[in-house]
Amino acid sequence: MSSPVRIWLEISHHAVFRVGGWAWVRADGVSVSGHAGGDRRIDLERAALAGLVAALGQAPGRRAVQLHTASDLLAAIPDRIKAAQAGEDPPSDNLDLWAKATTLLASAPVAIVRAPRTPGAPAAFAAAWAEFARDKAGGKGAFISPIPKANLAKAGIAHFSP
Repeated sequence: MSSPVRIWLEISHHAVFRVGGWAWVRADGVSVSGHAGGDRRIDLERAALAGLVAALGQAPGRRAVQLHTASDLLAAIPDRIKAAQAGEDPPSDNLDLWAKATTLLASAPVAIVRAPRTPGAPAAFAAAWAEFARDKAGGKGAFISPIPKANLAKAGIAHFSP
């Protein structure tokens, strides 16, 4: 059995300016990759869902995923989806992203792992890129960009022990 794909996903949102960013870093046992993105006029929930959809949409299908995050909102999304499917507190906003997240979470087993943003750790690296993406979106609007390989080498993946 192959080891799970590990994804570190973080979001950054500025409520006053309604601008949000997200970033993910993925280690699949062969390579490390990552993307950052953001948008203006976006609420926190939409930023979290957009990041989750981007991160899981790039993951290899049907392979187990460990999703590492320090975000309470991101960590709660799978349980919120289960509750909505049971008829409890269904979402009323961002339905397009809720539908995509539901499909992606159903396509492979996803385990949520709470990850502290310890300096030098992958979660801190993803958080810094999410903040950068938020700031970039504030000036340019919607965007998504790969994180350069030279930067990914500094993500702390090599020193991370699952």
